[in-house]
Amino acid sequence: MSREIIEKTVDGSVVADLVATGLEPLQARLLALRGVTAATLDGYLRPSLDSLASPSDLPGVQAAADAILAAVRAGRPVVVFGDYDCDGVCATAIMVSALGALGADVRPFVPDRLSEGYGMNDASVDRMLAENPGVGLVITVDNGINSVEQVARLKAGGVEVVVTDHHLPGETLPDCIVVNPKVSAPPELDGLCGAGVAFLLSNAVVTSAVDCGFYTGPKVGGPLMVLAGLATVTDIMPLTGQNRILVTEALRRFRTLAPVGLRELFDRASRSAAPLTSRDFGFLIGPRINAAGRIAKGTDALDLVLATDREKARELAMKVDHHNLERKSIEQRMSDAAFAQADEQIGSGAPALVIVVPDGHQGVSGIVASRVLERLSSKGRAVPVCVVVGCHGSARAPEGYNVRDAFAGCAEVLTSFGGHAAAGGFSVVNEGEIGRFRELFCAACAMQASAAGPVAAKGVAVDAVIDGREVTLSLAEWIRGLEPFGEGNPAPLFAMKSVCVADARPLGQDGRHLQLSFRGAGMPRAVWWNRGDLVEEMRLASGVPFDVTFTVEVSNYGEPHAEAWLSSVDPA
Repeated sequence: MSREIIEKTVDGSVVADLVATGLEPLQARLLALRGVTAATLDGYLRPSLDSLASPSDLPGVQAAADAILAAVRAGRPVVVFGDYDCDGVCATAIMVSALGALGADVRPFVPDRLSEGYGMNDASVDRMLAENPGVGLVITVDNGINSVEQVARLKAGGVEVVVTDHHLPGETLPDCIVVNPKVSAPPELDGLCGAGVAFLLSNAVVTSAVDCGFYTGPKVGGPLMVLAGLATVTDIMPLTGQNRILVTEALRRFRTLAPVGLRELFDRASRSAAPLTSRDFGFLIGPRINAAGRIAKGTDALDLVLATDREKARELAMKVDHHNLERKSIEQRMSDAAFAQADEQIGSGAPALVIVVPDGHQGVSGIVASRVLERLSSKGRAVPVCVVVGCHGSARAPEGYNVRDAFAGCAEVLTSFGGHAAAGGFSVVNEGEIGRFRELFCAACAMQASAAGPVAAKGVAVDAVIDGREVTLSLAEWIRGLEPFGEGNPAPLFAMKSVCVADARPLGQDGRHLQLSFRGAGMPRAVWWNRGDLVEEMRLASGVPFDVTFTVEVSNYGEPHAEAWLSSVDPA
């Protein structure tokens, strides 16, 4: 499906002011599109910890810090009730490390993904109480805002609770101290992740302990800041304002301040000596932390982050990295099976896909659903995708659909479901009802598509249409200076129009990726990640003009050079 290339509009006066500071016109345009002006240029290019908000700016922090410090001083056992994803693991490690430095009797708790599910529910609370008799205070991190009944149960049993979270609250808040930017916060703190909230609270607790003379030890904030920055990227929080400061400093100081376990894990994932970027957090470290919670135990990743002995950290890094290798193997096997079913179902005109992978892993089903949706989207045929393992499934959907509402239309064959518009999870009554679920889900998605009306081919909005000869190492290095990239601060997206493929070849040991060059375009090597399946198709289309979109990267394979990373290749 051909999509129009649309160059984003920009305020010419802002560009002119930026050019007046000595920037090139293209540089000024890219900055203006990110909301940067001549007045804010220095703060954007050089974010500083000096501009970080005070913990007390987040409502509830001081009350929570007072309650936590009182429990620590009284010697009451404290449980930090976390989560098994990277944000939850980092948030748990932040709070445990800070309270441990104060000499607290502090114990981490992470639910089991498969047997207990997410957050504070009856099953996880039962185990937490059984494993921690006499607990006096429970601090939730990255969860708890919707656990109203569980908080009431703990309080009735004499356990004090402090809830820290960043997820949207329900109609009723837990009856305890709550620290959650989605409940109340100034705009600059609204985008904090769970670990970001834990970082501000832990700083407030330590500061209060210092002020009253209870703590006289060394500063503890550096490693905790790195954890907060890592989690901000992996939880796809907006990389603007306070988050941009946290992530920038975390990347800058990772090699010196990160917990030894994270440094060991990164050394296993990358041998590059180049400065870290948000991609290292999002694609190297984060997936490895998440893999432990997906196919093993989140406590494996937590033990790694909390490790202080280098030899022990090295052993744990090997273990967590092995979990990731296992996850990748499972994901590849499941994806191959899912792609085959997807082609068959989409070929029959199905309004949604329900793919069953009998020998798959429940913890990887969401990733596989995303892979299938990405593959369909690249061909202009995107519809909601469910991947089912046993009685449990995960769904992903393109813009214009709401899988949570579609699940509601399938309630007669589901024991549970949840999520939001773009993603969700569900459990069917038994495997014999999957066929009925497919009928109901497809019908619900067809109704959503019908209500929305025909969907026109969308244009691709880019920062600038450029000539391939402009893709230079100098440009790539300047763009790297705009890091960290991610949600709210995307890497610049460029386009070239009407170019023909000169050569296409598989890339990587398994040929999973695709390398392209273009006739007379003047652009260096272009790489299209995870699209090695298109190599023959692109070779056969060598005479067809394409519009291509791409980001510009610095490659350190061999001598440093510029490289184009393709986002889309559409017939011109």
